[in-house]
Amino acid sequence: MRQPVLKVRDLSVHFRVDAGRLFRHDYRTVRAVDGVSFDVMPAETLGIVGESGCGKSTLARALLGLVSAQGGSISWLGEELVGLGEETMRGKRREIQMIFQDPSGSLDPRMTVGEIVAEPLKTFYPSMSRLQIRERVQGMMQMVGLLPDQINRYPHEFSGGQCQRIGIARALVVNPRLVVCDEPVSALDVSIQAQIVNLLKDLQKKLQLSLIFIAHDLSVVRHVSDRVMVMYLGKLMELADRDSIYLSPRHPYTRALIESVPIPDPVLERERARRVLDGDIPSPLDPPPGCVFHSRCPHARDACQAEVPAVETLEDGAQVACLFHRELAAHGPAVQSPDQGSGVADSSSVSETDSSSPEPR
Repeated sequence: MRQPVLKVRDLSVHFRVDAGRLFRHDYRTVRAVDGVSFDVMPAETLGIVGESGCGKSTLARALLGLVSAQGGSISWLGEELVGLGEETMRGKRREIQMIFQDPSGSLDPRMTVGEIVAEPLKTFYPSMSRLQIRERVQGMMQMVGLLPDQINRYPHEFSGGQCQRIGIARALVVNPRLVVCDEPVSALDVSIQAQIVNLLKDLQKKLQLSLIFIAHDLSVVRHVSDRVMVMYLGKLMELADRDSIYLSPRHPYTRALIESVPIPDPVLERERARRVLDGDIPSPLDPPPGCVFHSRCPHARDACQAEVPAVETLEDGAQVACLFHRELAAHGPAVQSPDQGSGVADSSSVSETDSSSPEPR
Protein backbone atom coordinates (compact mmCIF):
# COMPACT_ATOMS: atom_id res chain seq x y z
CA MET A 1 0.00 0.00 0.00
CA ARG A 2 1.35 3.40 -0.97
CA GLN A 3 2.16 5.79 1.84
CA PRO A 4 1.48 9.54 1.58
CA VAL A 5 4.44 11.86 1.17
CA LEU A 6 2.63 14.53 3.18
CA LYS A 7 0.29 14.04 6.14
CA VAL A 8 -1.49 17.05 7.63
CA ARG A 9 -3.53 16.53 10.79
CA ASP A 10 -5.67 19.14 12.59
CA LEU A 11 -3.52 21.99 11.30
CA SER A 12 -4.34 25.40 12.74
CA VAL A 13 -2.87 28.77 11.80
CA HIS A 14 -4.11 31.74 13.84
CA PHE A 15 -3.25 35.42 13.69
CA ARG A 16 -3.69 37.94 16.48
CA VAL A 17 -5.23 41.13 15.14
CA ASP A 18 -5.72 44.49 16.83
CA ALA A 19 -9.36 45.24 16.03
CA GLY A 20 -9.60 48.18 18.42
CA ARG A 21 -9.80 51.89 17.82
CA LEU A 22 -7.55 54.83 18.68
CA PHE A 23 -6.29 54.63 22.28
CA ARG A 24 -8.07 51.30 22.78
CA HIS A 25 -6.76 47.88 21.87
CA ASP A 26 -9.07 44.97 21.25
CA TYR A 27 -7.03 41.94 20.23
CA ARG A 28 -8.93 39.24 18.39
CA THR A 29 -7.93 36.00 16.71
CA VAL A 30 -8.29 35.19 13.03
CA ARG A 31 -8.50 31.43 12.52
CA ALA A 32 -7.10 31.44 9.01
CA VAL A 33 -6.70 27.64 9.01
CA ASP A 34 -8.75 25.78 11.60
CA GLY A 35 -8.26 22.05 12.13
CA VAL A 36 -7.60 20.95 8.54
CA SER A 37 -6.46 17.37 7.79
CA PHE A 38 -5.48 15.75 4.49
CA ASP A 39 -2.87 13.57 2.79
CA VAL A 40 -0.93 13.96 -0.45
CA MET A 41 0.11 10.75 -2.20
CA PRO A 42 3.16 10.24 -4.45
CA ALA A 43 2.68 11.70 -7.94
CA GLU A 44 -0.81 12.93 -6.97
CA THR A 45 -2.36 16.34 -7.55
CA LEU A 46 -4.55 17.64 -4.73
CA GLY A 47 -6.63 20.63 -5.79
CA ILE A 48 -7.71 23.17 -3.16
CA VAL A 49 -10.61 25.51 -3.94
CA GLY A 50 -12.66 28.12 -2.13
CA GLU A 51 -13.50 31.81 -2.22
CA SER A 52 -10.97 34.49 -1.36
CA GLY A 53 -10.27 34.57 2.36
CA CYS A 54 -10.89 30.87 2.94
CA GLY A 55 -7.32 30.16 4.05
CA LYS A 56 -5.94 28.44 0.96
CA SER A 57 -2.78 30.53 0.60
CA THR A 58 -2.18 30.57 4.36
CA LEU A 59 -2.34 26.78 4.33
CA ALA A 60 0.20 26.68 1.49
CA ARG A 61 2.60 28.94 3.36
CA ALA A 62 2.24 26.92 6.55
CA LEU A 63 3.32 23.78 4.70
CA LEU A 64 6.62 25.46 3.80
CA GLY A 65 7.10 27.01 7.23
CA LEU A 66 6.63 30.55 5.89
CA VAL A 67 3.98 31.13 8.58
CA SER A 68 3.89 29.40 11.95
CA ALA A 69 1.28 26.80 12.84
CA GLN A 70 -0.33 27.11 16.28
CA GLY A 71 -1.51 23.52 16.38
CA GLY A 72 -1.63 20.22 14.55
CA SER A 73 0.92 18.22 12.63
CA ILE A 74 2.65 18.39 9.24
CA SER A 75 4.50 15.14 8.52
CA TRP A 76 6.80 15.10 5.47
CA LEU A 77 8.01 11.59 4.61
CA GLY A 78 7.45 10.65 8.25
CA GLU A 79 9.30 13.66 9.72
CA GLU A 80 7.41 16.29 11.68
CA LEU A 81 7.80 19.82 10.29
CA VAL A 82 5.83 21.85 12.83
CA GLY A 83 8.24 23.37 15.32
CA LEU A 84 11.40 22.85 13.26
CA GLY A 85 13.99 25.60 13.46
CA GLU A 86 14.50 27.95 10.54
CA GLU A 87 17.78 26.40 9.46
CA THR A 88 16.39 22.86 9.50
CA MET A 89 13.24 23.94 7.66
CA ARG A 90 15.32 25.72 5.04
CA GLY A 91 16.88 22.39 4.12
CA LYS A 92 13.45 20.78 3.71
CA ARG A 93 12.50 23.39 1.13
CA ARG A 94 14.70 21.65 -1.41
CA GLU A 95 12.10 18.87 -1.43
CA ILE A 96 9.04 21.16 -1.12
CA GLN A 97 9.01 24.07 -3.55
CA MET A 98 6.40 26.71 -4.41
CA ILE A 99 5.09 28.40 -7.56
CA PHE A 100 3.56 31.80 -6.87
CA GLN A 101 0.49 33.55 -8.20
CA ASP A 102 2.03 36.65 -9.81
CA PRO A 103 4.65 35.47 -12.31
CA SER A 104 6.16 38.93 -12.78
CA GLY A 105 6.11 40.00 -9.14
CA SER A 106 7.82 36.81 -7.97
CA LEU A 107 10.90 37.39 -10.16
CA ASP A 108 13.67 39.84 -9.23
CA PRO A 109 13.79 42.39 -12.10
CA ARG A 110 17.50 43.04 -11.42
CA MET A 111 18.51 39.44 -12.10
CA THR A 112 18.79 37.67 -15.44
CA VAL A 113 16.69 34.57 -16.07
CA GLY A 114 19.80 32.43 -15.70
CA GLU A 115 20.56 33.94 -12.28
CA ILE A 116 16.94 33.51 -11.15
CA VAL A 117 16.76 29.83 -12.07
CA ALA A 118 20.29 29.17 -10.75
CA GLU A 119 19.68 30.78 -7.33
CA PRO A 120 18.18 27.62 -5.69
CA LEU A 121 21.10 25.54 -7.01
CA LYS A 122 23.60 27.90 -5.40
CA THR A 123 21.64 27.73 -2.15
CA PHE A 124 21.19 23.96 -1.90
CA TYR A 125 24.20 22.74 -3.91
CA PRO A 126 27.05 25.18 -3.14
CA SER A 127 29.65 22.71 -4.46
CA MET A 128 28.30 22.74 -8.02
CA SER A 129 30.60 24.35 -10.56
CA ARG A 130 29.54 27.28 -12.73
CA LEU A 131 29.52 25.02 -15.79
CA GLN A 132 27.32 22.44 -14.08
CA ILE A 133 24.92 25.16 -12.95
CA ARG A 134 24.71 26.67 -16.43
CA GLU A 135 24.05 23.28 -18.04
CA ARG A 136 21.38 22.47 -15.46
CA VAL A 137 19.68 25.87 -15.89
CA GLN A 138 19.65 25.64 -19.69
CA GLY A 139 18.28 22.11 -19.55
CA MET A 140 15.50 23.17 -17.20
CA MET A 141 14.62 26.18 -19.38
CA GLN A 142 14.26 23.90 -22.36
CA MET A 143 12.11 21.51 -20.31
CA VAL A 144 9.60 24.29 -19.49
CA GLY A 145 9.41 25.53 -23.09
CA LEU A 146 11.94 28.38 -23.08
CA LEU A 147 14.97 28.74 -25.33
CA PRO A 148 18.32 28.07 -23.59
CA ASP A 149 19.89 31.11 -25.28
CA GLN A 150 17.42 33.36 -23.39
CA ILE A 151 19.48 32.82 -20.26
CA ASN A 152 20.88 36.38 -20.25
CA ARG A 153 17.55 38.17 -20.67
CA TYR A 154 15.68 39.97 -17.88
CA PRO A 155 12.11 39.26 -16.71
CA HIS A 156 10.65 42.42 -18.27
CA GLU A 157 11.58 41.06 -21.71
CA PHE A 158 9.17 38.13 -21.29
CA SER A 159 5.39 37.78 -21.42
CA GLY A 160 3.33 36.79 -18.38
CA GLY A 161 3.13 33.16 -19.47
CA GLN A 162 6.86 33.00 -20.08
CA CYS A 163 7.55 34.54 -16.65
CA GLN A 164 5.47 31.79 -15.08
CA ARG A 165 7.52 29.21 -16.99
CA ILE A 166 10.62 30.83 -15.45
CA GLY A 167 9.00 30.48 -12.01
CA ILE A 168 8.28 26.81 -12.71
CA ALA A 169 11.89 26.25 -13.83
CA ARG A 170 13.16 27.89 -10.64
CA ALA A 171 10.93 25.62 -8.51
CA LEU A 172 11.88 22.41 -10.32
CA VAL A 173 15.60 22.98 -10.85
CA VAL A 174 16.45 21.36 -7.47
CA ASN A 175 14.35 18.23 -8.17
CA PRO A 176 11.69 18.63 -5.45
CA ARG A 177 9.19 15.90 -4.62
CA LEU A 178 6.27 18.21 -3.81
CA VAL A 179 5.39 21.52 -5.48
CA VAL A 180 2.77 23.85 -3.99
CA CYS A 181 1.13 25.87 -6.78
CA ASP A 182 -0.55 28.93 -5.24
CA GLU A 183 -2.99 30.07 -7.96
CA PRO A 184 -0.31 29.83 -10.66
CA VAL A 185 -2.60 30.68 -13.59
CA SER A 186 -5.07 33.21 -12.14
CA ALA A 187 -3.08 36.21 -13.48
CA LEU A 188 -2.81 34.81 -17.02
CA ASP A 189 -5.03 34.90 -20.11
CA VAL A 190 -7.26 31.87 -20.63
CA SER A 191 -5.28 30.49 -23.58
CA ILE A 192 -2.01 30.86 -21.64
CA GLN A 193 -3.63 29.25 -18.58
CA ALA A 194 -4.23 26.12 -20.65
CA GLN A 195 -0.59 26.00 -21.73
CA ILE A 196 0.73 26.37 -18.17
CA VAL A 197 -1.70 23.79 -16.76
CA ASN A 198 -0.80 21.28 -19.46
CA LEU A 199 2.89 21.99 -18.89
CA LEU A 200 2.51 21.23 -15.18
CA LYS A 201 0.69 17.99 -15.98
CA ASP A 202 3.41 16.92 -18.40
CA LEU A 203 6.19 17.78 -15.94
CA GLN A 204 4.40 15.97 -13.14
CA LYS A 205 4.20 12.80 -15.23
CA LYS A 206 7.82 13.06 -16.38
CA LEU A 207 9.31 13.89 -12.96
CA GLN A 208 6.80 11.96 -10.78
CA LEU A 209 5.94 15.09 -8.79
CA SER A 210 3.27 15.50 -6.16
CA LEU A 211 1.35 18.77 -6.59
CA ILE A 212 -0.92 20.88 -4.41
CA PHE A 213 -2.82 23.09 -6.86
CA ILE A 214 -4.68 26.08 -5.39
CA ALA A 215 -7.13 27.97 -7.60
CA HIS A 216 -10.46 29.77 -7.76
CA ASP A 217 -11.34 28.39 -11.19
CA LEU A 218 -13.11 25.07 -10.67
CA SER A 219 -12.72 24.06 -14.31
CA VAL A 220 -8.94 24.40 -14.02
CA VAL A 221 -8.88 22.40 -10.79
CA ARG A 222 -11.01 19.65 -12.34
CA HIS A 223 -8.66 19.43 -15.32
CA VAL A 224 -5.47 19.07 -13.30
CA SER A 225 -6.42 17.37 -10.01
CA ASP A 226 -6.84 13.77 -8.84
CA ARG A 227 -8.63 14.80 -5.65
CA VAL A 228 -10.19 18.12 -4.62
CA MET A 229 -10.45 19.74 -1.19
CA VAL A 230 -12.99 22.52 -0.61
CA MET A 231 -12.29 25.11 2.10
CA TYR A 232 -14.48 27.79 3.66
CA LEU A 233 -13.41 30.23 6.41
CA GLY A 234 -10.37 28.13 7.25
CA LYS A 235 -12.22 24.82 7.56
CA LEU A 236 -12.42 21.75 5.36
CA MET A 237 -15.90 21.40 3.89
CA GLU A 238 -15.37 18.43 1.59
CA LEU A 239 -12.58 16.29 0.18
CA ALA A 240 -13.13 13.66 -2.51
CA ASP A 241 -11.81 12.38 -5.80
CA ARG A 242 -12.29 14.67 -8.79
CA ASP A 243 -15.20 12.88 -10.45
CA SER A 244 -17.18 12.36 -7.26
CA ILE A 245 -16.87 15.93 -6.09
CA TYR A 246 -18.02 17.38 -9.43
CA LEU A 247 -20.76 14.88 -10.27
CA SER A 248 -22.10 14.16 -6.77
CA PRO A 249 -21.10 16.97 -4.38
CA ARG A 250 -22.11 16.21 -0.80
CA HIS A 251 -21.66 19.63 0.79
CA PRO A 252 -23.95 22.59 -0.06
CA TYR A 253 -20.95 24.89 -0.48
CA THR A 254 -19.33 22.53 -2.98
CA ARG A 255 -22.58 22.33 -4.93
CA ALA A 256 -22.89 26.13 -4.97
CA LEU A 257 -19.32 26.54 -6.25
CA ILE A 258 -19.90 24.02 -9.04
CA GLU A 259 -23.18 25.60 -10.07
CA SER A 260 -21.48 29.00 -10.30
CA VAL A 261 -19.23 27.77 -13.14
CA PRO A 262 -20.68 28.93 -16.50
CA ILE A 263 -21.35 26.31 -19.16
CA PRO A 264 -19.90 27.22 -22.60
CA ASP A 265 -23.23 26.44 -24.26
CA PRO A 266 -25.70 29.36 -24.28
CA VAL A 267 -28.74 27.08 -24.52
CA LEU A 268 -27.75 24.93 -21.55
CA GLU A 269 -26.61 27.99 -19.60
CA ARG A 270 -30.04 29.66 -20.01
CA GLU A 271 -32.03 26.54 -19.16
CA ARG A 272 -30.21 25.27 -16.09
CA ALA A 273 -31.34 26.06 -12.58
CA ARG A 274 -28.79 27.83 -10.44
CA ARG A 275 -28.80 28.48 -6.70
CA VAL A 276 -26.81 31.64 -6.06
CA LEU A 277 -25.32 32.08 -2.60
CA ASP A 278 -26.71 35.05 -0.68
CA GLY A 279 -24.37 37.62 0.82
CA ASP A 280 -20.61 37.74 1.10
CA ILE A 281 -18.27 35.49 2.99
CA PRO A 282 -18.37 36.50 6.69
CA SER A 283 -15.44 38.24 8.31
CA PRO A 284 -12.90 35.77 9.70
CA LEU A 285 -12.76 38.04 12.77
CA ASP A 286 -16.38 37.17 13.52
CA PRO A 287 -17.25 33.78 12.00
CA PRO A 288 -20.79 32.43 12.43
CA PRO A 289 -21.39 29.99 15.31
CA GLY A 290 -21.88 26.32 14.60
CA CYS A 291 -21.27 25.49 10.96
CA VAL A 292 -19.42 28.47 9.52
CA PHE A 293 -21.35 28.12 6.25
CA HIS A 294 -24.87 28.13 7.75
CA SER A 295 -25.37 31.90 7.25
CA ARG A 296 -25.29 31.41 3.46
CA CYS A 297 -26.46 27.80 3.16
CA PRO A 298 -29.82 27.25 1.39
CA HIS A 299 -30.33 24.04 3.43
CA ALA A 300 -29.43 25.47 6.87
CA ARG A 301 -31.47 24.44 9.93
CA ASP A 302 -31.44 25.36 13.60
CA ALA A 303 -28.98 22.57 14.38
CA CYS A 304 -26.45 24.11 11.98
CA GLN A 305 -26.19 27.21 14.19
CA ALA A 306 -25.77 25.20 17.38
CA GLU A 307 -23.37 22.43 16.39
CA VAL A 308 -19.99 22.46 14.63
CA PRO A 309 -20.13 19.54 12.18
CA ALA A 310 -17.30 17.04 12.49
CA VAL A 311 -15.45 15.94 9.36
CA GLU A 312 -16.95 12.54 8.54
CA THR A 313 -15.08 9.97 6.48
CA LEU A 314 -17.46 8.08 4.19
CA GLU A 315 -17.36 4.58 2.73
CA ASP A 316 -15.60 5.68 -0.47
CA GLY A 317 -12.92 7.59 1.46
CA ALA A 318 -14.45 11.00 0.85
CA GLN A 319 -14.66 13.48 3.73
CA VAL A 320 -17.48 15.94 4.37
CA ALA A 321 -18.32 18.35 7.20
CA CYS A 322 -22.12 18.70 7.00
CA LEU A 323 -24.81 17.49 9.41
CA PHE A 324 -27.27 16.78 6.60
CA HIS A 325 -25.04 15.71 3.71
CA ARG A 326 -26.99 12.49 3.13
CA GLU A 327 -30.17 14.47 2.50
CA LEU A 328 -28.30 16.75 0.11
CA ALA A 329 -27.03 13.73 -1.84
CA ALA A 330 -30.65 12.70 -2.36
CA HIS A 331 -31.22 15.90 -4.37
CA GLY A 332 -29.42 14.29 -7.31
CA PRO A 333 -26.12 14.92 -9.12
CA ALA A 334 -24.68 18.29 -10.06
CA VAL A 335 -25.97 19.93 -13.22
CA GLN A 336 -22.75 19.70 -15.20
CA SER A 337 -21.40 16.69 -17.01
CA PRO A 338 -17.63 15.98 -16.91
CA ASP A 339 -17.12 17.92 -20.14
CA GLN A 340 -19.41 20.88 -19.52
CA GLY A 341 -17.99 24.06 -18.15
CA SER A 342 -14.35 23.15 -18.58
CA GLY A 343 -12.48 26.20 -19.75
CA VAL A 344 -9.11 24.45 -20.06
CA ALA A 345 -8.05 23.06 -23.39
CA ASP A 346 -6.59 19.60 -23.76
CA SER A 347 -2.84 19.52 -24.28
CA SER A 348 -3.28 18.17 -27.80
CA SER A 349 -5.26 21.24 -28.82
CA VAL A 350 -3.02 23.94 -27.33
CA SER A 351 -0.44 25.63 -29.50
CA GLU A 352 2.84 26.52 -27.85
CA THR A 353 2.87 30.11 -29.12
CA ASP A 354 3.97 31.25 -25.69
CA SER A 355 7.13 29.19 -25.47
CA SER A 356 9.69 30.82 -27.72
CA SER A 357 9.23 34.58 -27.89
CA PRO A 358 7.49 37.31 -25.92
CA GLU A 359 3.83 37.93 -26.69
CA PRO A 360 3.00 41.25 -28.34
CA ARG A 361 2.05 43.82 -25.78
